Amino acid sequence: MVAPAIPEVIEQEIESAIESRNEALPTLRELGPPDLVHLIKQSVKSGGRQAQQSGVYHHVTGIDASSSASLAAYINTLTQTAQDKSNKVISGIYCCYNAFSRLDMRVEVKIPGGVESYCIDERGDKRVASDSLWLETFLCGVLRAYSYADDGSGDTIKKIIAVRRFDPITSTDVEHKFLDAAERLFFKGWQLGSDPEIQVPNLVSNHLTTGILNYVHTTGRYASGQNLFEKLRSRDPEISSLLARVLISGDEEVKAVCLLKEAIEELPMDYSLLDCQATFLQSKGNLEWASPLAQRAVIAAPSEFGTWSKLAEIYVGLEQWDLALLTLNSCPMFTYTDKDAPRMPEPARVILPVLSNTALDEIDESVQGYDTEMVHPNLRKLSAAGYKGTFLKAYSLLTDITSKIGWDQLLRIRSQVFVMEEEYRSEKSQPGTGRTTGRMTSQMTGRNSSTTALRVPSPETNGEKANGDSSGSVRDDIEEDHSPTTEQSDTRAANGIIDGGAASRDLAIEKPEHTVASTEVKSGSEDVSQAQIVRASQNPDLINNVIQPDPSHTNYTHFQHKRLCERWLDNLFMVLYEDLRIYTIWRTDMARAKASNEPSSSSPSTSSTIYSKSAEEWEILGELAERLHHFPEAIEAYQSCLRIRFSPKAMRAVVKMWEEDKKTENVLQGMIRLIAWQYRWYSEFSPELLRSIRKLIEEEGAVKVRSIVQATSLPQPVLDLTHRYVELCATFRSNGSDG
Repeated sequence: MVAPAIPEVIEQEIESAIESRNEALPTLRELGPPDLVHLIKQSVKSGGRQAQQSGVYHHVTGIDASSSASLAAYINTLTQTAQDKSNKVISGIYCCYNAFSRLDMRVEVKIPGGVESYCIDERGDKRVASDSLWLETFLCGVLRAYSYADDGSGDTIKKIIAVRRFDPITSTDVEHKFLDAAERLFFKGWQLGSDPEIQVPNLVSNHLTTGILNYVHTTGRYASGQNLFEKLRSRDPEISSLLARVLISGDEEVKAVCLLKEAIEELPMDYSLLDCQATFLQSKGNLEWASPLAQRAVIAAPSEFGTWSKLAEIYVGLEQWDLALLTLNSCPMFTYTDKDAPRMPEPARVILPVLSNTALDEIDESVQGYDTEMVHPNLRKLSAAGYKGTFLKAYSLLTDITSKIGWDQLLRIRSQVFVMEEEYRSEKSQPGTGRTTGRMTSQMTGRNSSTTALRVPSPETNGEKANGDSSGSVRDDIEEDHSPTTEQSDTRAANGIIDGGAASRDLAIEKPEHTVASTEVKSGSEDVSQAQIVRASQNPDLINNVIQPDPSHTNYTHFQHKRLCERWLDNLFMVLYEDLRIYTIWRTDMARAKASNEPSSSSPSTSSTIYSKSAEEWEILGELAERLHHFPEAIEAYQSCLRIRFSPKAMRAVVKMWEEDKKTENVLQGMIRLIAWQYRWYSEFSPELLRSIRKLIEEEGAVKVRSIVQATSLPQPVLDLTHRYVELCATFRSNGSDG
């Protein structure tokens, strides 16, 4: 197997990349950035001390970081490459971050000369690299390889330039080494941080447990995961939730249910166990049983987004739309924190080579297409495309509700459960307003946890400040002369989206009115305190009034029975309106294009030819339809994109559709191209693609998969890249890999 090509970022000043990494060490908070490999090269034509030298670097993940010898061996492979014959490597430094001890492990190689290993702390001081530190570094390296791996769509690859991605676990021996390190360091895993949806990392929700579960689900090594969690469970019963998840994934549901019953009897208010059981019942369609479990999980962990979003999902499944909106409104939202990314100085030059024997023409041509494509500004301005973390999940729930009941019905339910701006103005202008609004806010204070003890500071919506400040608790008095600060949505017609260039158009969707902001109500405090959260968790009645309202107060037509809508949720409605507006214009124009083309041709692809768009515009429209849960229309847009040029995002979405339709040959045709594209950008490892290949092998058998791949009329080196994924499945003894 030929290793991926070596990208090179050439520095303006030698070792400026090392200095930038040193400066960034105090700011790292989670797993840390990819490993940095820095080389100093010297021209082979000039000799002596005055020879011209240059500093180059690239990033890498998946290299065995269990010792200084393995990292020095990687640097040694770079000196033997035939890629750059005019220069030779005279020294190299490998930097690998240890997130447990907050140290940057360094291996410095002199050629010719010796190897020195040490570590740098946040103050820049040198320390001795011990065996225990190398064990932590090895585990962090594996977790980073999975964390920074691409899902096949290319989004992760495009974020950081010049990163080589390798598979960190290629054999059962390395697996045993990884799981042994995970067992020894498991109870320190909370120090690594967690996914952005988790507010506080804990024993079962952190980057270590996420990495272990990701590895088990990718390779199908459920028995190994089960053995690990069985041993850890004997030390702490809270780990039962992780063991149950592995058992369910490994098709041992009976054992998982028995385990959950036993564990919940021992830990009745463990929210991870309750969430696991609710998720299992939800997957079986038994939402009536899942609902009380999800409610208990919310009471057990009122400050966690995941428990509230799970309850909202279940209410959506039960078609209890009002409770779904109220629960969504109560979700604690967190400012999204992205992964630790390297911050490097401006390079002098970047070299991104391609190995000729693994090149694929259609992929290489697609790289050139990006530079000449034009995208209309209205498509660029869609805010929902940038949502991440809790805001992405909340928006997905809102669009799911919309896809099931429609926009008009959603607005009606919204006006029934939330106080609307005009309604509030009207109520405020009536005599006796103080008493009425006092009763209204008193009702809200007792019933809506999002406006009392569970309130958190209004976060920045993925970097953009939400309109207004929704922090603070509700009091009985209302501001007299305060108008809400609401940002009006852009209502101009997308004349660039419409081929006719019309300046305006009557849309079939109604623009939502604003709800009254919680900034309309005087707040007693701006920030939530830990004591408030503790009081809320100790007083479940506050939360029960939201997740299980008093039946006598379900008549939302009474003003005093309504709730205040959080500003971030009000903004999501405006963003959803803009998505629906652009989507409606697109589908209307597509229908007109098809209607005008019907007399001349019946080809399904001619409408997209008449309705001309660039490949990137089709890709954005596909993402738009996918966000709105209009999957057939999303596939139509992605296929239109692929007819113009190759796009990994579009191909990945189409492959998922083929997987659902059991079109094995089409899936493999797409997988071959996705794997080749990944390899073109220096990634020989994608967990999502490996999981897809493994599932195909389980369903069809390895022999059939190999035969279909080999029968493809593509260069053999390109086919060998896919064969490697099949060989990995055989190494891990996946079902079907022996026939």
